[in-house]
Amino acid sequence: MDQTTRRGLLIILSSPSGAGKTTLARKLMGWDETLRFSVSATTRPPRRGEEDGVHYHFVSEARFRNMVAEGEMLEHAHVFGHFYGSPLGPVKEAIEAGRDVLFDVDWQGAQQIARSALQDHVLSVFVLPPSIAELRRRLVERGQDAPEVISKRMQKSWDEISHWDGYDYVLVNGDLEISFARLKTIVEAERLRLAQQPGLTDFVRGLQSEFQESEE
Repeated sequence: MDQTTRRGLLIILSSPSGAGKTTLARKLMGWDETLRFSVSATTRPPRRGEEDGVHYHFVSEARFRNMVAEGEMLEHAHVFGHFYGSPLGPVKEAIEAGRDVLFDVDWQGAQQIARSALQDHVLSVFVLPPSIAELRRRLVERGQDAPEVISKRMQKSWDEISHWDGYDYVLVNGDLEISFARLKTIVEAERLRLAQQPGLTDFVRGLQSEFQESEE
């Protein structure tokens, strides 16, 4: 049997801001260059330097609503006056070709994907900080946000953390390299799930036929 023949995974990474999700996602893509981020669709206009199909799929609101109505979105949300969502088609094509797709979504998006038509191929991981004090320290030290923004992120983190038990796996990211090693182990194991190996049934039938022939 060709052990490389498999279906791809929908790998969901979620966490409160500052827990290390983005860094882990980048390290995961560096470890396996076949991994790709899901390109979201949005109704907001492109910003300078953004390319359609690369950064986002830019669509009209009417087109977006139609995609949702026709079941063409894995997940979607309305944020700051615009719609955002993950188109089903490209993701389905990728996993059928054996390529894993990475999603950086919140718990609501994760739940929608987990209930979608591709739910059998979902791997969801929630990343927790080792402590709330450490979470705040990371937000402050990365120097990207004003103090009032950090306060809002900290307030939001409690709601996000409260949904930790809705995921397949939870990583407490106290040491980045240890967390990354564990994440790789999770991905490698999940790639071997029965649902990810469509050729196993025929392979086992072949073994059974071979055994029966040898007994005759």
